[in-house]
Amino acid sequence: MKSNIQLHKDYTRRLLKEKRYIRLTQVAILIFFFAFWEVATANRWIDPLLFSSPSRVWDLFLTRIQDGSLFTHTSVTLFETILGFLLGTILGTMMAGILWWSPFLSRVLDPYIVILNSMPKVALGPILIVGLGPGFTSIIAMGALISVVITTMVVYSAFKNVDENYLKVIKSFGATKKQSFFSVILPASYPTIISTLKVNVGLAWVGVIVGEFLVSKQGLGYMIVYGFQVFNFTMVMLSLIIIAILATIMYQLVELLEKKLITKHQQ
Repeated sequence: MKSNIQLHKDYTRRLLKEKRYIRLTQVAILIFFFAFWEVATANRWIDPLLFSSPSRVWDLFLTRIQDGSLFTHTSVTLFETILGFLLGTILGTMMAGILWWSPFLSRVLDPYIVILNSMPKVALGPILIVGLGPGFTSIIAMGALISVVITTMVVYSAFKNVDENYLKVIKSFGATKKQSFFSVILPASYPTIISTLKVNVGLAWVGVIVGEFLVSKQGLGYMIVYGFQVFNFTMVMLSLIIIAILATIMYQLVELLEKKLITKHQQ
């Protein structure tokens, strides 16, 4: 019979092999998608004016890199998205902590939070622009607003559902409410907070791009609107691809943070 060490090695080897197959399949799907897109536009299976083609997008990418405009637009949107993402997550988690701390306040605010969550946040864009002005502030606020309410609801639910036995144990040692929160409640809710971060990556991009649609004169959202206005759909496709790449990188960074937190929590 195989020893436990050998069984563990075999299991690890299978996991690595499976991970390689998954990555190869993902890359193959991506290559097939762009190849089919190029062939479909070349043979006019789809309208090349509307959908452009990978080769045209690549040519425009090189042109925009050379004149520096792509870096400017991308850096503006990325800055707004990261800030909106961080603000939405931090404020939402802080609100969840306040609601957990005060059961009275949570019962009072519960219906209002539900109502806010049901409202279309994008519709508040014009109000934010009027209130905060047509600039970075309103766009960042849009990116934060679209995720702060859902973060509050999900994280607060995680705080409430932490096993009461953990709290009883630490309180038996004389822990205060503050110590209970930072020693038990918050660490136990790390998986939920990380899951919320993953959702907020997409929400922050949606909020910022919509904000740029409405007011910005720079950024990838502006490039999309301008591309539609001048019927330059290659510019639209380039902007969408860059957004997809950057959102994927942000998502991978959140997954890396998740692995580090889980490893640290298990030690």
